[in-house]
Amino acid sequence: MSTTRPHSPGDRGPEPSGASGTPAGDDEGACSGVPAAAGEPPSGRQVRRLSFDGRSGVVPLARDFTRQALYAWGWLPAVGADRRAAAEDVLLVVSELVTNACLHAEGPDELWITCERKVLRLEVSDRGAGLPAPRTPHRAGRPGGHGMFIVQRLCLDWGVVRTPGVAGKTVWAELGAPA
Repeated sequence: MSTTRPHSPGDRGPEPSGASGTPAGDDEGACSGVPAAAGEPPSGRQVRRLSFDGRSGVVPLARDFTRQALYAWGWLPAVGADRRAAAEDVLLVVSELVTNACLHAEGPDELWITCERKVLRLEVSDRGAGLPAPRTPHRAGRPGGHGMFIVQRLCLDWGVVRTPGVAGKTVWAELGAPA
């Protein structure tokens, strides 16, 4: 479903500032679908951030960064087809969001990956003015124009956040953790 809501249902708002490419909080078991041991509190929110400032090869860079987070959070290595498919879906959505920013929005600025309670949220910020939307009608046999259709099909939800008085936008997408 395409939406321009600033946050998905149940989201607590924008990510905390100051996050970096290193984990913020306890990585152990977060978003892996693995329950905490008896007597242990459930794992908290995990956040990673990647700045694209002055970098080239941003799509493979974003995929590698995301893959590292998936390993840290227990999505990889995948033990079974469902877990492998979930991780591959995340990597594909990251590729599509970053590629869309490259093609239509002067390139991406940042990638945020947040994992909490079996939901992984991807956010790609850029300086573009346009709004992404799946092409309608979708023509599977034609080259190009499939990115946001793929995002729409693979994600629980997605949308766009604009900050008044600030150029650009953030496109976010949420995916469920593997069972």
